Amino acid sequence: MTDLGLPAMPPPVLAPRRRSRKIKVGSVDVGGDAPVSVQSMTTTLTSDVNTTLQQIAELTAAGCDIVRVACPSQDDADALPEIARHSNIPVIADIHFQPKYVFAAIDAGCAAVRVNPGNIRKFDDQVGAIARAAKDAGVSIRIGVNAGSLDKRIFDKYGRATPEALVESAVWEASLFEEHDFHDFKISVKHNDPVIMAQAYEMLAERGDWPLHLGVTEAGPAFQGTIKSATAFGYLLGKGIGDTIRVSLSAPPVEEVKVGIQILQSLNLRERKLEIVSCPSCGRAQVDVYTLAEQVTAGLEGLEVPLRVAVMGCVVNGPGEAREADLGVASGNGKGQIFVKGEVIKTVPESKIVETLIEEAMRLAEGMEPVEGGSPAVSIS
Repeated sequence: MTDLGLPAMPPPVLAPRRRSRKIKVGSVDVGGDAPVSVQSMTTTLTSDVNTTLQQIAELTAAGCDIVRVACPSQDDADALPEIARHSNIPVIADIHFQPKYVFAAIDAGCAAVRVNPGNIRKFDDQVGAIARAAKDAGVSIRIGVNAGSLDKRIFDKYGRATPEALVESAVWEASLFEEHDFHDFKISVKHNDPVIMAQAYEMLAERGDWPLHLGVTEAGPAFQGTIKSATAFGYLLGKGIGDTIRVSLSAPPVEEVKVGIQILQSLNLRERKLEIVSCPSCGRAQVDVYTLAEQVTAGLEGLEVPLRVAVMGCVVNGPGEAREADLGVASGNGKGQIFVKGEVIKTVPESKIVETLIEEAMRLAEGMEPVEGGSPAVSIS
């Protein structure tokens, strides 16, 4: 195996993980010492089994660990057994309004069920039966409290979805399950404002050892939602809070998974894969850095190894960044110095930079173990 001088010790993190209890979502552990997992949700009609399974396959290929499917109708509930049986990752049924679908999802073999106490009729009266059914089937639960569907009693008390209101609702519902000796659940307290969301999770983390599912709900289109989610998740995960995440975007669900994985990789909470480091360009640049970075990224798409490639365009930061990467180029005056493990191995004309970097990357990758899950990361520094 090629030695790239990678550190033997685990990479540094901002804070130790909060101690939460561990539960199982099918084959995936959530909480405790388990890695932070990435979730997404299908956008298909769940009743369309083949289309739903195709989208789940795409999410799985992108590195998704757990997938959620909507179940608003009986046709959707009827489709759950086949989806749960054929999915390669654990399936969570998303239930609102109708408690009968909770039991249908458990019977269907789903790995977990998400329930929103705020919009299930007389939910408090259903907890005992749900807890018994879930325990007998080995199914875990997510108590999903949302700002937009807060329990009316809590909303009337606080007047709006404050952090305190979200936490009070979650703790109350958790206590109901615990009264029935059911503890295989995680909690989310989602809000569309990342500040309110982060405050709620901080408060909730102090109240118990429940595993926490992080999410900024209705985060928005891809750009806005990515910023909101990265801000909130970075803050909370940086303090050790959070056991599983879902990035909510008005975008294809595979994009949610890519963003989630990149957030975890950036915080050293998931092993990094291919990482392209490139300068943003400036008046010092003597080559077209944008084009070089895009062409190198495209040429290395699908490379599943922890390889850092630096594409630099000036003499100020270029040599240093290229030397620190596993593979890099410092460009200028129509040529580029190619670095491997900190040493210049050759100088090539600008027209050969992309070709040479791709060749050297493939050569290095041959002796490296691929990293499971996720997609290449691109960092513009």
